[in-house]
Amino acid sequence: MPMFPVDASDWKLIGRDKVSAIGLGTWAIRSYRAAEEVLVEAIETGLVNLIDTAEMYGDGLAEEMVGRVLRRVGRDRVFVTTKMLPYRLRSLEEIDQAARASLRRLGVSQVDLFLIHWPAHGIPIAEQVRRFEKVVIGKGYARYIGVSNFDKEELLEAIHATASAEIVVDQVHYSVLHRWPEASSLLKTAIENNVTIQAYTPLERGAVARHPRLREIAERLGKTPVQVALNYLISRPRVVAIPKTENREHLREILGALGWRLPAEVIEELESL
Repeated sequence: MPMFPVDASDWKLIGRDKVSAIGLGTWAIRSYRAAEEVLVEAIETGLVNLIDTAEMYGDGLAEEMVGRVLRRVGRDRVFVTTKMLPYRLRSLEEIDQAARASLRRLGVSQVDLFLIHWPAHGIPIAEQVRRFEKVVIGKGYARYIGVSNFDKEELLEAIHATASAEIVVDQVHYSVLHRWPEASSLLKTAIENNVTIQAYTPLERGAVARHPRLREIAERLGKTPVQVALNYLISRPRVVAIPKTENREHLREILGALGWRLPAEVIEELESL
């Protein structure tokens, strides 16, 4: 049997909200015009409702582009996640300034989810989380808060640090070729604490498509390696994959990972890679 029960739903919970099992990221965009068109098309399909961005991406250009997408498709159709650089957590004033700047670039009064981009070195986890919560939730800048690049111990510290809000997401590097969240028990801990894992770099910058074993499995199933790799992730409870694409054909391939699930024996085979 696979190490986790298979989640057959294409919709996952973040807090009390249902989000698509596959969202789209905005890191390292080459053509903002192309990316904008692809994001609009993705939302218009009705299969995707989650867009991930960060103040760091393109020095704010990614947030501005996501803002244009929101104006085109309608704010209420998108679950928006953005992230704050950890050095902002030095003071409540810096958090406030950074949060307001992100909202201004996005053209919204509130995001759905605000994450600490990675742990702020030199500041205790509990302290940085409490400061973040006090400003971001206290001033209504986000509906939910979470973390990114936190390991199991850091995640547990964050969960226990909040005063009234909950940590609902830990966004980490996770793919069928990089299963550290499984090996480290981070995924198990997240599931036990109702924390959703957002898996970034799920296609390993093209390595998934070139992997001989994934190619063989995909051919056997009549799918592509990309679709197999994404389906492996979303088959896990509380896991959302956030690939990035600026190409409409690639978007359609990505969306082809939805609506079906890998057989249990194939998931076991992938677990042994």
